[in-house]
Amino acid sequence: MRGVLFAFLGGAFITLQGVANARISQDIGTWQTATITQLTGFIMALLIFLFVRDGNLQMFKKVKPYYLVGGAFAAIIIFSNISAIHRIGVTLTISAVLIAQLGLTFIIDIKGWFGMVKQQMKLPQFIGIGMMVVGVIILGL
Repeated sequence: MRGVLFAFLGGAFITLQGVANARISQDIGTWQTATITQLTGFIMALLIFLFVRDGNLQMFKKVKPYYLVGGAFAAIIIFSNISAIHRIGVTLTISAVLIAQLGLTFIIDIKGWFGMVKQQMKLPQFIGIGMMVVGVIILGL
């Protein structure tokens, strides 16, 4: 249950962040907004880490260097979301983002990338993705 709650919170905050960033970018620019978002996100994560203390700094040394690129992806995510929201609106942007996420996670699960256990996908999963794609096409009409 907690996993579902965290997923809903994450989804809600991704949407709120995208809308806020799109508005901020109208005043200062897209890359400036991405910079501010990354900086405030880093500060908030650091403060929460220091307050919660659910790990230790030595664990950072165990992260494989190629996984560190994940943080750099955030700049591309922020820029892409801001640009999309300006062009096609919030609803269509978030819908397209969800389909892109689901499509890539499908591939990750099927291939077992990043150390994930390979998953067997069946017809219902493919039908579900197809229905989402059709839904986004209908939204965009």
